[in-house]
Amino acid sequence: MFRFARQMILAGILVPVFNAPVSAELRSSPIPPERPDRPGGAVLVQVSTSNLAFERWIEGFRDRALARGIQAKVFDRAFRNVRYNTDVIAKDRNQSEFTKQIWDYLDSAASPTRVKNGQAALKKHARVLKAVEAKYGVDRHIVAAIWGLESAYGEFKGDIPTIEALATLAFDGRRGAFFEAQLIDALKILQSGDVTAAKMKGSWAGAMGHTQFIPSSYHAFAVDFTGDGKRDIWGSNPADALGSTAAYLARSGWNKGQPWGVEVVLPRGFTFSQANRKILKSPAEWGALGIKDINGRVVPNYGRASILLPAGANGAAFMIFDNFAVIERYNKADAYVIGVGHLADRLRGGPEIKATWPRGYKPLSFKQKKEMQRRLKRAGFLDDKIDGIIGPNTINAIRAYQQSRGVTPDGYASQELLKLLKTRS
Repeated sequence: MFRFARQMILAGILVPVFNAPVSAELRSSPIPPERPDRPGGAVLVQVSTSNLAFERWIEGFRDRALARGIQAKVFDRAFRNVRYNTDVIAKDRNQSEFTKQIWDYLDSAASPTRVKNGQAALKKHARVLKAVEAKYGVDRHIVAAIWGLESAYGEFKGDIPTIEALATLAFDGRRGAFFEAQLIDALKILQSGDVTAAKMKGSWAGAMGHTQFIPSSYHAFAVDFTGDGKRDIWGSNPADALGSTAAYLARSGWNKGQPWGVEVVLPRGFTFSQANRKILKSPAEWGALGIKDINGRVVPNYGRASILLPAGANGAAFMIFDNFAVIERYNKADAYVIGVGHLADRLRGGPEIKATWPRGYKPLSFKQKKEMQRRLKRAGFLDDKIDGIIGPNTINAIRAYQQSRGVTPDGYASQELLKLLKTRS
């Protein structure tokens, strides 16, 4: 539950290659031996960098960390040879300007290779995954799918020292408070003895282990599933990481036996304004409106549901249930949630998505999304901040604008919609 990275996916989904995770950056950096404190208790932290400002920041941060209960020896051991990592900053500042279209993301998320490797992982770790499902009530295929998207079933957990990555990002200052809080939590993990600094590695933005927990999520949800006294989400045995992921979902309100969603077929003449997360009906009520599953049957009564059109009127449609929102607690991006859900379905032998996607559509850049929001706001349809994130408020504004112009109100942010806004607002 790499919260910061999850939010970044909203602005630019990273499409993995073959069976790589959604985001995995690899680098190694061994931890040197411990250095004794200076006389009088004052310590000059040795930093392998020419960035003197970073060195001064670490010394100031040391005071703040010790005030938060971090032991001096833990801090000094963790920061030995930490350097200002320019690779981390480059990755943070050079994220893609363009959001990948959902069909491109799903092509990778549920690729034949990822499905094949996931089924092999399910077989290899069947005992653990069944035990996790029995204890927490969370579908083991969902847990395995998250594992597959986050680290390619443990193959790419990340190799950047977490302390170095978080310290670099905290010093950089653009989200300094967030990353400094994560850095404190990472030091608390080291202080607990669950892992050593040498083994605490992960992505460039501080996500760790098989299922890419950030430190605050580790503190909130990590479990010792093996019973060996440590919550080890980094090692070769994935049991603690899988148990922790299930615990996260369970505590977030997972409904046992309920799917994340079901692909459906919309009837001719469907009122697209009904495709709104706030409009909830039973599957039978949706069925009465002509919405059926891909086999033409009314969807079973899994509970109240809404209709989601992630690519607008010209792509696949899904009836989504409460568990969709639970997976959103792990990652807010619709593409990620659908990716997890669809991969889980494929791992249990389910079919590919049947509907076709509008693959000729060109994605909007971040700049274009902000322009769309500005024009919607200027036209009186959006009462929200201009942030380039196409969230529920922007989708509702798009839908209202589309209705006012006699366009199918599917709420989809497209190049065509931006052109319409430019000509009429």
